[in-house]
Amino acid sequence: MPGLPDDARAAVREPSPDCPVEIALGALRGRWTTLVVRELLRGPHAYGELAAALPALSDKVLSDRLAQLVADGVARRDRIPGWPSTVRYELTPHGRELGPVLQALWDWGAAADGLREAADGSAVPGAAVPACGPCRERP
Repeated sequence: MPGLPDDARAAVREPSPDCPVEIALGALRGRWTTLVVRELLRGPHAYGELAAALPALSDKVLSDRLAQLVADGVARRDRIPGWPSTVRYELTPHGRELGPVLQALWDWGAAADGLREAADGSAVPGAAVPACGPCRERP
């Protein structure tokens, strides 16, 4: 059945740090992480470019999220020599594999949001999805 992998780790009775789902969720932990990953899915960015793309994100949180993504092997940090030196961030090949994961989360959330809106009568299923998702500018 989908969602039920044929793997002994799927039969645990409590969350485990070696569970692949927990590992994936851990890589995306923290508010803003999906949006930082979205920007990096578009290509390498200097720190200032990321800050400009996400103006409501504080420098501290951006620095924390980038450090987290680098530590988790999702992104890499490259220092480009010169004056002044530049630091660029880009997704690793493994990090780029998060694109379809984020798309699947977007699709699931959009469907769930449509069901919730239909249940309270405020909208109909299939209503427009806001442009705030991690995978695309507009639906």
